[in-house]
Amino acid sequence: MTTPTRDDHELIRACLDGSQEAFAALVKRHEERAFWAAYRVLGDAEAARDVAQEAFVRVWRALERFDFAMAFTTWLYRITVNLAIDHLRRNKRHKGVDIDLFKEGIADESSGQAPDADQGSREIARKVRRVLETLDEKYRTVLALRDLEGLSSKQISDITSITHATVRWRLHVARKQFKDAWTRLEAQTAAGDPDGDEPDRAGPVATSDLQTSTTD
Repeated sequence: MTTPTRDDHELIRACLDGSQEAFAALVKRHEERAFWAAYRVLGDAEAARDVAQEAFVRVWRALERFDFAMAFTTWLYRITVNLAIDHLRRNKRHKGVDIDLFKEGIADESSGQAPDADQGSREIARKVRRVLETLDEKYRTVLALRDLEGLSSKQISDITSITHATVRWRLHVARKQFKDAWTRLEAQTAAGDPDGDEPDRAGPVATSDLQTSTTD
């Protein structure tokens, strides 16, 4: 959360004074953040765009109730993540798509890496999403926000309205499930069955990018 809170609050006050330009500036500043927060939960770029757009509609409608003791980014995350979870609940058969857009594990095409390296990172991203999809939404959400978005457990607690201790416990469980499922998927791949049954439980990108401890 690098955008200065003071600047966000100034924009919000201008919005409350009737400035549509201020709200447009607020959206422009945070629209990518909202998209990725939704995408981490959904794994679907089109759905994430819809959720992010709806999040800003909700923000606009509720702006008069904004608590200036809170960072705007925390409030935006809370709205976006809750909308993404609601989307999952309404679409029980939802599966992630657009794996090429998944940030983690995808090489920057402008970095000059060899095509085979890029393909390898894309394959890792595909596996990460496949394993993430096996987690219950309450575990996937905290794992995505902590290890992919880089938020602290305290920030996740504020966003999801669950206790700090619960966030840490869910994160611990999620990482263990991810690691176990990743190991099973790697074993399937080594056995020549990369498209076999999905792992039934799912932890970090090859266990290094997503941490294995419960500390912040």
